[in-house]
Amino acid sequence: MTASRQPAALAPRREIFGWAMFDFANQGYTLLIITVVFGDLFTRVIVGDAPDYRLGNLLWSVALAVSYVLVVFASPLCGAIMDYSRSRKRFLFASYVLTVATTCLLYFVEPGWILPAMLLLVLSNFAYAIGEGFIASFLPDLGPRSALGWISGLGWALGYIGGLVATAFTLLLLGDVSLENYDRIRWVGPFAGGFFLLAAIPTFLWLRERGIWRPVLSSLALLRMGVARVLATQHALAQFRDLRTLLVSVFFAMAGIYIIIAFSFIYGAQVIGWDESVRVMMFITVQITAAVGALGFGHLQSRLGARRVYLLTLALWLLAILAIWQTPALTRLAHSLLGVAWQAQHVFLFAGVLSGLSLGSSQSAARALVGVLTPHAKAAEFFGYWGMATKAAAVFGIFGLGLVQWLLGLADAIVFCLVLFVLAMVAVLPVNENRGAAVADAWED
Repeated sequence: MTASRQPAALAPRREIFGWAMFDFANQGYTLLIITVVFGDLFTRVIVGDAPDYRLGNLLWSVALAVSYVLVVFASPLCGAIMDYSRSRKRFLFASYVLTVATTCLLYFVEPGWILPAMLLLVLSNFAYAIGEGFIASFLPDLGPRSALGWISGLGWALGYIGGLVATAFTLLLLGDVSLENYDRIRWVGPFAGGFFLLAAIPTFLWLRERGIWRPVLSSLALLRMGVARVLATQHALAQFRDLRTLLVSVFFAMAGIYIIIAFSFIYGAQVIGWDESVRVMMFITVQITAAVGALGFGHLQSRLGARRVYLLTLALWLLAILAIWQTPALTRLAHSLLGVAWQAQHVFLFAGVLSGLSLGSSQSAARALVGVLTPHAKAAEFFGYWGMATKAAAVFGIFGLGLVQWLLGLADAIVFCLVLFVLAMVAVLPVNENRGAAVADAWED
């Protein structure tokens, strides 16, 4: 058996760029399907239970929650199989093909076709979400631990640039979300799928599969081996107390983040009542600030450490959620103190700046910190646990908010996010980054 060591030098620039381009490609799915267009289309047009859309919001939560439950069960097992068989790239390609195909099929959904829309959403989001863990498992291969922060930040930054490009073209070409414009806006599925299909090509051309080749086993033998490795790793996780503690924090933080991703534009439409021009401005604002946050905080990690930067981004999230929740009060305060007649939708853009900076930086910092605490020989399996934690968080957060807004309405339900980010900050306090990295380096496989 050999100790698990991180690479001493950076991977070739072309390979790092190819890895980061998968973030560029898949962010189009996140924004077009989950955040900006299809989520709004599903609640207001496909379900269309005006005036408060509580049923649409609840069914949206259910569909996303089901897809994430599937990821929770599949991620560790797939990770164990990939680590043994050195087949991360093949698993990544399979998730990519399934995402593209099911996203394109959303074109055929008609208003009122609730179950087909939910089924395609479950399949496409499952494939996209599990692919996040697959691509993240390559991160420890790309450089020493001290470089993982800026590499992860580069991926997230390119992701938000990709999302900006994809969504800008969609909004310009397809128009607004409405029943009257349905024949055009339904093309959001094929556009998101096609963007993912083309933009991820550099990943499969330049990203390398590392490790010693092992003989190919039958499907049943691979499954049994995967289960055995998962069970063995669960027993060994006691040695990785810093990683285990971090995953608890990631659970709470990602629960809040997935709420923002899934409901922010629904919140803007239903609670703030924004105009189409402000909706577009919010999208641009969040994408730019998220890219800046991912790059800026990514470079800070090399100086301050991933844990400190992660804590800083969680504190920034608290300010962002307060700004979202108190947008009406901030609007009145601006009028009384500054004498300006701003509308709530314009003050909401300020919350968008804070959310964008938090969104890119927190996810990048968490992914990099997992990479720092992960044994190199078990990268896919341990990032499978990261995927399990983040998607279990998505189930908890999105379904939890769906139930809370069903009882209280969406305007006050956003306070749920404040609690989640406070818990994330408290949970990460015991983590010792240097101790965790030393344990990961000493691991023998």
